[in-house]
Amino acid sequence: METTLAYYAELTDCYMFIDCMMENLPHAIVVAEAYPKKQHGLYEKTVIGKFVFESFEPAVFSAFKNREKSSSIPRAITQEGLTVEQNVIPIFNEQQQVIAVLIQERQVEALSKPKDDLQNMPFALIEHIVEPNLQPIPVVSDLLVESIILTNHDNKVIYTNPAGYRFISELSGLESFDQIALDKILPFLQEVYAEGDDVFFLEITFDRKSFIVKKIPIRNQNDKVTLLIIQDLTELKLKENELTMKTFAIREIHHRVKNNLQTVTSLLRLQMRNELSASNVTAFQEALNRIYSISSVYELILENEDNAEEKVDVIALSKKIGHKMVGTAGTPSIQLAFHHENIQLFCHSKKAVSLALIMCELLQNALKYAFIGREEGMIDIQFFHNESTISLHISDNGVGMHEVKASFGMEIITRLVEYDLAGTFTIIPSERGTHTQIQFPVSEEVFIVND
Repeated sequence: METTLAYYAELTDCYMFIDCMMENLPHAIVVAEAYPKKQHGLYEKTVIGKFVFESFEPAVFSAFKNREKSSSIPRAITQEGLTVEQNVIPIFNEQQQVIAVLIQERQVEALSKPKDDLQNMPFALIEHIVEPNLQPIPVVSDLLVESIILTNHDNKVIYTNPAGYRFISELSGLESFDQIALDKILPFLQEVYAEGDDVFFLEITFDRKSFIVKKIPIRNQNDKVTLLIIQDLTELKLKENELTMKTFAIREIHHRVKNNLQTVTSLLRLQMRNELSASNVTAFQEALNRIYSISSVYELILENEDNAEEKVDVIALSKKIGHKMVGTAGTPSIQLAFHHENIQLFCHSKKAVSLALIMCELLQNALKYAFIGREEGMIDIQFFHNESTISLHISDNGVGMHEVKASFGMEIITRLVEYDLAGTFTIIPSERGTHTQIQFPVSEEVFIVND
């Protein structure tokens, strides 16, 4: 059929195409074309290989879906953005399957005399939509997803773009409505027209659909025209509801995690009341500190009801964990100092849990080993940053670490820093006390906000 396409183009003085459906996409694609030799201007470049979309060329997709023998549409949008009259017939194989469609296109001619309604219409607002040749098919408005509807003084429709036609047709069940008042076939628009000559904006819910309707009165000496711009919010509302439900579900999960952690904490405290050796009591307390650190993340998330992104304030988290651990360690003379360069550091919940456990282990080590034989001491927690890196320093003025010994806590720190934060853990030589540093990159899950 492709070999004879050029003859059909010359014979009918039209543009001819063959389109096929894509295998894994809801689009068609142009596989063949032929132009009449004396015609120029409709297509400047070849369109072979270009996608064809249903919203622009519905007759093409109707032939694929409905196996119609032929169909035509007076208004289709070409790949060049021009308006054409289009005739389509399906191409069948031997098994009577539609394998392609044959398309004939003719450029819409300008009217020699405009319709009376259009001739008298004040086009001050839409003159850039309607072409100077008074072609009654605005190309730009055809490309809009919003419904553009013009009604006269009797509220009868005198123009719609394709989206507007589908809007009226779907809600009214009518295919033709040129001589019917729009507020009669769509009663929910009566409130819009009842507002008189004022510019009016209204959100409407009808038949499980949501719309924003903008009404703009346009006047000239002879007639009154009303422009309606209608945006369908139904899909947006559904997505908002889904997001809201997911947010509630996530918050409920956080509540349950927090409550479950509290239950585990209570069980461990009950166990600690039994006669345990000093080493066992220490092990239980370390486990309780780790659980509390994780629980603190969820407490901070749940404190902010608008926290849909589950952001955690890392500075607040470090203070919460630090003060709690100093209090439970029975060392009230140990002082905590926080330095964070007036920055706000946030991270998402997963990263926050890792940071919480890292800070817990480092503080536990400092409280356990740094101040042996002393009643007073200082632990300094500092945050530094540049454009790409965040550094957390935890240092003390205690007895110092003479050698690094392998332990469960050190293994937790190393694994969390390297695998969860993609960072590095370093013990910095110090003349007095112990100084540790964690560096990790700024990312979508870890970010800073300068005051």
